Amino acid sequence: MPLTERQFTVPKDSPFCGGRIDRLVQELVGGGRAHIAGLFEQSCVELNGERILEDWMRIYPGDRVRVRYDQHRNYQPARRPRSHRGFTVMFEDRDCLVVDKAAEILTVPTRRGEPNTLVDLLGQYLRRSRLGHQAWTVHRLDRDVSGLLVFGKSEPCAAALRDQFAARKPERRYVAIVRGKLPADHGTFRSHLATDRDLNRYSTDDEEIGQLAITHYRVLQRAADTTLVEVRLETGRRNQIRVHFAEHGYPLLGDPRYGGPAPRHPRWPYRRVALHARTLGFQHPTTGQRMLFESRYPPEMVRFLIQVA
Repeated sequence: MPLTERQFTVPKDSPFCGGRIDRLVQELVGGGRAHIAGLFEQSCVELNGERILEDWMRIYPGDRVRVRYDQHRNYQPARRPRSHRGFTVMFEDRDCLVVDKAAEILTVPTRRGEPNTLVDLLGQYLRRSRLGHQAWTVHRLDRDVSGLLVFGKSEPCAAALRDQFAARKPERRYVAIVRGKLPADHGTFRSHLATDRDLNRYSTDDEEIGQLAITHYRVLQRAADTTLVEVRLETGRRNQIRVHFAEHGYPLLGDPRYGGPAPRHPRWPYRRVALHARTLGFQHPTTGQRMLFESRYPPEMVRFLIQVA
């Protein structure tokens, strides 16, 4: 059965200008709030040609909204994944585990041997299953960054996943809020990242001591003094996104390590960095199936974006 399609380009005098996109979608297709939320969750809504899951985002003159849906179906929000202390399980089978990490939690211990890291919490979670699995690290997120991570449940599966990351095969997209207004709608940062004695990262022209780092971005939304960007990593170096944006004059909110006083903002009182690993795609290490996961914006970022819109 063909899908029904509704399209709308927001004019300057529209009452929907500056309002939430879900209000417009409800006007276009009808139905209750649960139905509208289900349309977003089932990827039925596009904003300017891009699929959008966030029903709270604001729309402005010139924005193009398209809804494609089955008018005979009652869309409903999906059940939320089960959350545990510090993480939410997005997917699990006998070979791998995908989780949504909370901010302010280390992925793995540093040389100091910190307890209660994500691998510790996952180990406790897996031991309760009585299957003898453990979480083998594939990649990491900084302590103050949230989002999606995949772990192998055996060393061979983890090694196969690491090989994919080394070959730059996985799809990794982040959302970030930076201080200032980025002038270009999209761009690429490319440099070689080195590490100083204090373990801070910086760009260098010396290719012998620096690792190639490539960061692509596109602007999603601009506010008075901040910009929401989607970031796609071509390489995955430590602190890569934070360093690249800070060095170009647009530090991430909540990141004093690389942004100095600039990342402080009166509407961002949070201790975390405004960076979230939102999309993760990879090939299953055993079946070869293409896997793709998307995480919701963390509540701190949602509250900020609604306030500054």
